Amino acid sequence: MRRYIRALLLCTVFAVFSGLYVYSKLFNTDVSAGGHGARRAFIPLRGTGGRRGSAVRAGPQKPHWYNRYIMRQSGGVEDAGSGVRRRPEPTMHLAVVACGERLEETLTMIKSAVLFSVKRLYLHVFAEDQLHASFVGTLESWPDSFRSRFNYTVYSISFPSENAGEWKKLFKPCASQRLFLPLILKDIDSIVYVDSDILFLQPVDGLWDFLSQFSPSQLAAMSPEHEEPRIAWYSRFARHPFYGRTGINSGVMLMNMTRMRSTFFKNDMTRVGLRWEELLMPLLQKYKLNITWGDQDLLNIIFHHNPEFLLEFPCKWNYRPDHCIYGSNCASAEEDGIYVLHGNRGVYHDYKQPAFRAVYEAIKKYSFGSDPVASLLDPLTEELLKTTHTYCGKSNALFTKRLALSLENINRKTPHGR
Repeated sequence: MRRYIRALLLCTVFAVFSGLYVYSKLFNTDVSAGGHGARRAFIPLRGTGGRRGSAVRAGPQKPHWYNRYIMRQSGGVEDAGSGVRRRPEPTMHLAVVACGERLEETLTMIKSAVLFSVKRLYLHVFAEDQLHASFVGTLESWPDSFRSRFNYTVYSISFPSENAGEWKKLFKPCASQRLFLPLILKDIDSIVYVDSDILFLQPVDGLWDFLSQFSPSQLAAMSPEHEEPRIAWYSRFARHPFYGRTGINSGVMLMNMTRMRSTFFKNDMTRVGLRWEELLMPLLQKYKLNITWGDQDLLNIIFHHNPEFLLEFPCKWNYRPDHCIYGSNCASAEEDGIYVLHGNRGVYHDYKQPAFRAVYEAIKKYSFGSDPVASLLDPLTEELLKTTHTYCGKSNALFTKRLALSLENINRKTPHGR
């Protein structure tokens, strides 16, 4: 009798394990059959419904204050019918933060980036929740010939929960979000961060190419705050350490975030180096009564103590009213034209610097697919001639020199009409 019971038990165990094996094979087959070609998707750790071109929430969640998004990309794309796999097209990552009334301004910046860029873009848009639907609706409404050039994700604004209020009001609403990009976008290697008041007059590709110029120690790139120390803000008024002779402007910032996450930064608070996430709050606590420009001042302090980590790029990549308001003082722009226009101090929306406003209005009004020379360059050139009563307007040729070359390139590759 015992012999029969043992045989029955062995048969039962064998049947159970066989069933599990068959089930696992069926399950894996079903998962692997879900698609082909190159697909990109952001998948939240907790089911928040993130997908390409969707608004996702990145608010505080346990055990972390941020919600991580993992970008999965297939190893290659298979050409139809050939069976030959090729490398996926390289993607540039561009980040921007939009709060308050910055929706239209941010969309105009994105429009300029998409219009000129050569390689594909992945946009990381950090915005207040009430702006998400407007971002998604506008981006999805663009013609397919331009919409196919980029993917995007819209995130909620997210700061460390214990100091969220302090970080959010540090300077302009949400501006200090950029400091936490390496900690939120943990699976992105490098990124271009720009303020919402940036306009690209040259493909983002040229800025992205500075990554190849980084030395083994460099992990970020920015332009100087000014070219002339005698009239520069930091050299005259700063009450804290700053980078170089004139400080740096963080409106355009290229980051190797992998290096930023792994580096120990020298500082004036402790003899040991601190990682990025360990450095930010102590710096704020030490200097918050002495900083004027918020997160930009904190970056100046960090790179004052770690100058070997920073690559400077020329002012033509971050051209502001300061470069022309008292006369032209950006040599690289005088030689090559303006590559990236930075309309800080709200100059796109008032009449104090009409040359800057003219460029913003021209790009904002341009309709995708229409002739870029007739619909953008020619009207802008005419409008800039009306601004020569200002110092910046006297340099109006700098505003269109590079733009004209960029428009020639898109005119050759873009079909007219929707």
